[in-house]
Amino acid sequence: MIARRLCNYFALFLAGLCAILALPVAATDAAPRPNILYIVADDLGYNDVGFRGSDINTPSIDKLANEGVRLDQFYAQPMCTPTRAALMTGRYPLRYGLQTLVIPSGMSYGLSTEERLLPQALKEAGYRTVMVGKWHLGHADKKYWPKQRGFDYFYGAVLGEIDYFTHSAHGVRDWYRNNEPVNEQGYVTRLLGRDAVARIMEHDPHVPLFMYLAFTAPHTPFQAPPEDIEKNNHIADPTRRTYAAMISILDEEIGKVVAALEQKGMRENTLVVFMSDNGGTTLAALAGEADVSKLKLPADNAPYRGGKGMLYEGGTRVTALANWPGHIKPGVVDEVVHVVDMFPTLAGLAGADTDTGKPLDGVDAWPVISQGKPSSRSEVVYNVEPFRAAIRQGDWKLVWRTPLPSALELYNIAQDPQESTNLSATEPDKIITLKARAEQLAGESAKALFLVETQAAVMGMVKDMPPVLPNDEAYFTQGD
Repeated sequence: MIARRLCNYFALFLAGLCAILALPVAATDAAPRPNILYIVADDLGYNDVGFRGSDINTPSIDKLANEGVRLDQFYAQPMCTPTRAALMTGRYPLRYGLQTLVIPSGMSYGLSTEERLLPQALKEAGYRTVMVGKWHLGHADKKYWPKQRGFDYFYGAVLGEIDYFTHSAHGVRDWYRNNEPVNEQGYVTRLLGRDAVARIMEHDPHVPLFMYLAFTAPHTPFQAPPEDIEKNNHIADPTRRTYAAMISILDEEIGKVVAALEQKGMRENTLVVFMSDNGGTTLAALAGEADVSKLKLPADNAPYRGGKGMLYEGGTRVTALANWPGHIKPGVVDEVVHVVDMFPTLAGLAGADTDTGKPLDGVDAWPVISQGKPSSRSEVVYNVEPFRAAIRQGDWKLVWRTPLPSALELYNIAQDPQESTNLSATEPDKIITLKARAEQLAGESAKALFLVETQAAVMGMVKDMPPVLPNDEAYFTQGD
């Protein structure tokens, strides 16, 4: 059994790596301390929201975008765990070993407890910190869980992928409130929205609130109630129709949460941020632990190349917006913002300390977000791993595949955001500069924990895999 699971994880890594490598080479304004509602969608395609012209209806998200600011050059990491870690720490995942793939359900590592997280900083500044949704930053030891990392309250799942109806992964329920297992009925997205509303309605409005609302939708498995799928019958492809239903339910729940803020009298002083954790899935090998190999994958990252797990724009440039009535100038901002920037940005608005802890990679992006001022960010680190890297400085982006035969791609993103023309042969000086920066970051990087644990398991250094979740065995046996 153990050998089979080790083989499965090693196969997962190899499949993902092969899929990647087989790709063709080609100053803060004064403002009152806001409540912060930070919403993350999971594997949402860049073009899969209504305000970008999608065939998927998202009126609640559209309203936030149209009355706030669309962030058209907002960058995340290419996969889930790295992006969530970057958001929580304000530091690139390469600093602490979470740069490669995600944390599979049978592995024991997590986001280092030596890292100071955003909820810790905000809690120290007097905020009530609430997390509703998906964690995926460590599950095998409770020291990695949200309640131990600065959140006053947690409700949701600690793993990366669960069944939307049974709340289970591999037959084991992954559904918690404040570290205790919860056995309840309901569709995951609606349960998360309902709980977020409840937390807002019980909140003391005299205390600033930070709510991290991390939906699992529309990550695999592609599941939705039949009546919601039927509402999207204008979409012919059955998988995309289900995917659309998942996004529509996500949108409905966001609308309910915003309405709760209004009912509570908190909306006018609440900053709402919405983003996807990476681009939509376009390769079955990178979709997650569910088998989608026989499906036509539904995500649309147009107009950008690639998707989840890739270093191209389609995997890393994500749909994002910010909305705070009276404090954000509505419109479109095409300045560069990276997810690591959100730690210093939110901490700055909250009056939280950013000097404690390790040096941040993020910069305060509030002038960019609120007024569309030029970004102070001159570089984007898409990722640096043992087998690949991508760095952008100014308009120039290097994509470097390092296993032999190695390959270099160079794009001028301002002129060619679709990454259709590889200029590596005509710009040797740019190649030298960007490769040197990638090498520098590689030298500063911690070892990728996924590779460390996989190697240890394969070499027989791990005698047994850890329990999927460290809880009562009788609870596990409940299964579905």
